Amino acid sequence: MTAPVGRSLGLLLLNQASLVLFAGVVLTFGLMSPAFLQPANASNILIQPASTGILAVGMTFVLLTAGVDLSVGAIMFVAAAVGGKLILGGWPFGGVLAVMILIGVLYGAMNAWFITQFAILAFVVTLATRYFGRGLGLRITETRAMNLPESFYELGAARVLGVPLPILVFALIVVVAHVVLTRTPFGRQVYAVGADVEAARKAGVRTRAVLFAVYVICGFCAAAAGMVALSQAPAVSPTFGNNREFMAIAAAVLGGTSLFGGRGAVFPGTVLGAVLIQTIENGLTILNVNSYLYPLITSGVIFIAVLLDATRCRVLAHVNRRKIFVETGS
Repeated sequence: MTAPVGRSLGLLLLNQASLVLFAGVVLTFGLMSPAFLQPANASNILIQPASTGILAVGMTFVLLTAGVDLSVGAIMFVAAAVGGKLILGGWPFGGVLAVMILIGVLYGAMNAWFITQFAILAFVVTLATRYFGRGLGLRITETRAMNLPESFYELGAARVLGVPLPILVFALIVVVAHVVLTRTPFGRQVYAVGADVEAARKAGVRTRAVLFAVYVICGFCAAAAGMVALSQAPAVSPTFGNNREFMAIAAAVLGGTSLFGGRGAVFPGTVLGAVLIQTIENGLTILNVNSYLYPLITSGVIFIAVLLDATRCRVLAHVNRRKIFVETGS
C-alpha cells in the first residue's frame, strides 16, 4: 500500500509543481527582502508578465499538439518593427494594431504551411523562420533602436475600471483560449492530435487543419504580445523579443503542459507558469543580483521545467501500465 500512496503523492506534487515552486519562490524572496512583499511590487509582478503570458498562451496551443514554435520572438520583433515604423509615420493606433496582428497571423500561417504540406519537423521550420524573422527585423529597423512617442507609453499605463490595460488584454486572451480548449470541438481535437495524431486521423479529425490552426493562433498571440511589450516599454531595439520563445515554453511547461503533447491547460497552468517566471525575475532585480547571472538562472528555470515534464510523463506512464495490468489481471 505504501508504494502506490507514495506514487500518488508524487504525481500530485508533480501536477501542482508550479504552485509549489511559486510558493517557495515567494517565501524565499520575501524572507530575503521585505520590499518584495510590498503591495506595489505585487502589482508589478502581475502587470509585467502580460506579454510573456500572452506568448505562452499561443505556445500552449502548439505544445498540446506535440509541436513547438521557436519563431515567436522573431514574430514579436518583425511586428513591432513594422508597427514602430507606422507609428512614427503617423498611422492611427487602430491601423497599426491591425497590421501587427496581420503580420503575426501570416507568419504563423507560413510556419503551418511548411509543417503541414511538406511534413517538415516543426523544430526545423520554426528555427529557420526564427533566423529569417530576426534578420528581417534588423533590416527594417536598420539595426537601430526606434523610440516611440510618449503617448504610446501612456497607453500601456492606462487603466480600465482600475485594471491596467496589459492585464486586461492578457486576461481576455486567457479567457478566450481557455474556453476554446475546454468547451469547443476544436479544443478536443487539439488534445486528440497531441495524444496520438494517427488515432485522431482515423477518428475523422482533420489533423492538418488543426495543426495549421494552432500555429496561426501562436502567431496571433506573438503579435499581440509584441504590442503589449511595446506599450510597456515604447522602444524597438535590435534585441526586441530575442529568446522570448524559450521563456514562453518554460512558462507553459512549468504550468503543466507536456512537451510530448496531449496534456496541459492555459488556466491556471500557463498563467501561473508565466507569473512564476516573472516573480523570479522581479525578485532578482529587487535583490540587485548581477545581471550577468540572469541567463544562468533562466536556463535553470527551463531545465527545471523540462525535468518536471519528463518526470511527470514517466510517472504517468508507470501508473497507466499498472492500471492496465490490474484490469487485465482481474
